[in-house]
Amino acid sequence: MPSVLIVDDLVSIHEMLEAVIQPTGFATSFATDGEKALVRYKAEKHDLVLADIDMKPMDGITLLKQLKIYDPSAVVIIMTAYASTESAIQALKFGAFDYLQKPFRVDELIATLRRGLEFRKFQAERATLGAAQGVKTADVESRLIGKSTKLTKLIAQVKKLATVRTPVLLVGENGTGKAAVAEILHAASGAPETAFLRVDCSLSSESHFREGLLGQNGEGGTWVKQAKGGTLFLQHLQCLTPPVQKELVSVLRNTAHGFRLIGTTTEDLEKLVDEGKFHDELFYRVASLPVQMPALRDRPEDIPLLVKHYTAQSANPLFEANVIEFTDDAMAVLTAYHWPGNLTELHQVITKMTGTTESRVITSQQLPLRLRELKHWPALNEYLAGQQKQYIAMVLHASHGDKDAAAKVLGIDPSKLG
Repeated sequence: MPSVLIVDDLVSIHEMLEAVIQPTGFATSFATDGEKALVRYKAEKHDLVLADIDMKPMDGITLLKQLKIYDPSAVVIIMTAYASTESAIQALKFGAFDYLQKPFRVDELIATLRRGLEFRKFQAERATLGAAQGVKTADVESRLIGKSTKLTKLIAQVKKLATVRTPVLLVGENGTGKAAVAEILHAASGAPETAFLRVDCSLSSESHFREGLLGQNGEGGTWVKQAKGGTLFLQHLQCLTPPVQKELVSVLRNTAHGFRLIGTTTEDLEKLVDEGKFHDELFYRVASLPVQMPALRDRPEDIPLLVKHYTAQSANPLFEANVIEFTDDAMAVLTAYHWPGNLTELHQVITKMTGTTESRVITSQQLPLRLRELKHWPALNEYLAGQQKQYIAMVLHASHGDKDAAAKVLGIDPSKLG
């Protein structure tokens, strides 16, 4: 029998909740404050925690934080008597499964408990499948190429996220690999036969979005139903209109625990919340685990590895891909360029160059002109430290022998270039 730990400082609340919860098939136990609840949770096995927010000496939010430290998979439902949703949204921020505003209806309470139990079982099943299948290091690193500190941190974060089922928000510029990370997380769920539903919020009209995602009566549309057991991937969340954002909160509250929710944004959603342009509760429902995707210009040391990887994937009618090489000066240009399109732009450039070249060796002069324009290069001073002699020649070559321009990039007197 599933069990609920009820935490409230009023014994009368315990008695009332016990009277309505037990007949629905849940066992109940009680604690009168957060400290006692934490001790009881550690000593006993509970599927759900139903906690009031206003208690002393440990309130509901503090209890929530402590439970999540002890057991990240803890399913905690917060009860609040406040008229506003501010405290409830605070609870979502720290990982609450859901919230109930007093006075709540019995059917609302039971429905929330059942959703919480379903989510608890869902987490356990996926954790078992995921452990059996494993998150292979090679699988992650074959999709996320590089050895930089930023990418190493991202890889470690993705591996950790693959073991949980909570919503993930991928934040970063276009072309930084957000879709690849979403696919990795979906594949790591341990259920390869489940659906991976991709919805681009910037392309869907409001009517199409309402039909596919919102549905009727907050139950979700066809996309939500198709994603059950799998992953719902919502791209460009910042493009949702305010009315759709508000309705989406209700849909996610009722359905989001039947699938893995992964969202993306190119903007700072928290800033948009502060400006009143993004629904605060929606933000905390989708952004419990934010992941910052590094721009390619912030990890230039990864570019040679990416060039090699994309070259190996390319096709050329004259040469095998593995014999095509980029000269040192060409690699210097590729490394110095600021890549506004990130990985997508680099992939397109390398694929085109290696697919159309008529020589086995590609030099800087064969690269697109926009890559060789110095206005698109960041300052190279730090990057060239310790390798200055080697790269001065490359920069000179790449900038068409323009001493003044090369000296400006290097931050030195032109006369020093001879």
